[in-house]
Amino acid sequence: MADVAVTWLGHGSFRFDSPNGTRVYLDPWLEGNPTCPESEFVAERCDIIAITHGHFDHVDAVKGLAEQFGPPIIGCYELIQWFAGQEIPGAGENGMGKGGTQELEGISFSATNAFHSSSAPDGTYTGEPMGFAITFENGTSLYAAGDTNVFGDMELIRRLYQPDVAILPIGDLYTMGVKEAALALELLGVSRCIPCHWGTFPALTGTPGALRQLDSDVEIIDIEPGGTVVI
Repeated sequence: MADVAVTWLGHGSFRFDSPNGTRVYLDPWLEGNPTCPESEFVAERCDIIAITHGHFDHVDAVKGLAEQFGPPIIGCYELIQWFAGQEIPGAGENGMGKGGTQELEGISFSATNAFHSSSAPDGTYTGEPMGFAITFENGTSLYAAGDTNVFGDMELIRRLYQPDVAILPIGDLYTMGVKEAALALELLGVSRCIPCHWGTFPALTGTPGALRQLDSDVEIIDIEPGGTVVI
């Protein structure tokens, strides 16, 4: 069976192509994202959208993708209900809470804790932020932390889901910085990390190189926006 292709779209946005060809968008912020390549503004297809929280820089492209492709949208119950209230196609049926798991197209999405905040672009409360432990059809497990600080129960994520790769924010200010991310890697026990939520704005000062200096035992996969790595 094929591997999982992970494409970083800049900031906290990703595209995953699963072994069976399912295309998942995570926290899509495309046009308007200063680091997203223009070639990515128009999507070829979208089978599933997963959202960690409601801030504009994680949901801005949801409406366009949903109207064009009509995929199911996974996220916190209150956030999915807000999307449904906006009459966005695909919203309303796949809301979930932390600790819950649902499977779509043979891919398992488990909602994990995250320490951040969450509201819709119009200020509506959209429940709590979350991360996702995603297990693909070939058994590859990926932990996408969402916007969060490090927290001790990342060790539980390690025990429960045994992720092969962690996608962690490292920019600082709004999420954890590299010092906190290094501890997160220790708690998660992963051998590979894809940093995100850095470099978008001058205030996001963390870099993959700085994280690499703090944790030389973990492979820090430094992808340019628009670049793809196979895991």
